[in-house]
Amino acid sequence: MIGTRFTEFIPGSEGKNEFDNLLKIFLHLLTITSGDVSEALNWLNQLDQQYKLASDKYGIGDFIQELKDKNYIEENENNLTIHITPKGEQSIRKQSLEEIFGKLKKTIRGNHRTTFSGTGDEQTSEKREFLFGDSLEQIDMTDSIKNAQINHGIESFMLTEDDLEVEERDLKAITSTVLMIDISHSMILYGEDRITPAKKVAMALSELITTKYPKDTLDIIVFGDDAWSIEIKDLPYLQVGPYHTNTVAGIELAMDILRRRKTGNKQIFMITDGKPTCLKEGAKYYKNSYGLDRKIINKTLDQAAKSRRMGISITTFMIARDPYLQQFVREFTKTNNGRAFYSSLTGLGDYIFEDYIRNRRKRVK
Repeated sequence: MIGTRFTEFIPGSEGKNEFDNLLKIFLHLLTITSGDVSEALNWLNQLDQQYKLASDKYGIGDFIQELKDKNYIEENENNLTIHITPKGEQSIRKQSLEEIFGKLKKTIRGNHRTTFSGTGDEQTSEKREFLFGDSLEQIDMTDSIKNAQINHGIESFMLTEDDLEVEERDLKAITSTVLMIDISHSMILYGEDRITPAKKVAMALSELITTKYPKDTLDIIVFGDDAWSIEIKDLPYLQVGPYHTNTVAGIELAMDILRRRKTGNKQIFMITDGKPTCLKEGAKYYKNSYGLDRKIINKTLDQAAKSRRMGISITTFMIARDPYLQQFVREFTKTNNGRAFYSSLTGLGDYIFEDYIRNRRKRVK
């Protein structure tokens, strides 16, 4: 008997080839460069020169060609520009999901557990008698036939309603979520990149919902001077603009979207690092970046109260530590009866993941 063999451990060699290792770095660079393939490849070359990412046998040129061959990127007809393919966009979302949430098992039916039982999707160990209105899928045929044999005998076998047993199932809630992302100038102020972690969280959350909770809905809103919806496929290209922060416009748009959703569970996740500094009054903008403007703050709190009356909770993920801003967030949260997290950039994904998965409201429709 040979026994156990031990070999030398080579870091980075466990089941991954050079293309996979470089692809992970490249996709991260694409997120930082907002989907600019040329800039990401330039950075990759610079990193290779400094840290020798590629080997002598497999260079960055080989990696670029394989990206094209495997349809991650493509050139236009004149070979002047390179852009990401839909496969490349999905790969960025999947990597964000793995990075932030870990490897999640894909399920066909993924909704949120509640404390109620009834006609649902997931079986439990509990059994009960058949009641009018139970679906055929709930009937436990093995136990029902066993009951029929006991009650009527094998020679005169018959299956009646009294013999039927059904399996209890957990009733699951369908959740509609709007994710609001602050794209005001402060998201890159003082040399700190706050927009990249926000994009990664949005991409990971979208991938989580489409794979694990396909019955849920996710809408994504960005807000600066104004607010507008974006598609999931647009997330890698999201950039900060020379904007102020119109939180009122973002909440108004989010509530308008959720008002049209035919679900009982509705929530808003808002990622921001700064205070509301802008309102739109007709065709003009009212702006004030110096401190907390009472006019803007009161309008923002009005929206928080309105959202509460509609049964929509707002969870604020604050990536700023200024005491006066935290005080405003506390007042905003109290008005909405929502939640607030004061997160670092590295912990943002964990907070959002835990709140999305664990926050279960009792009202189910």
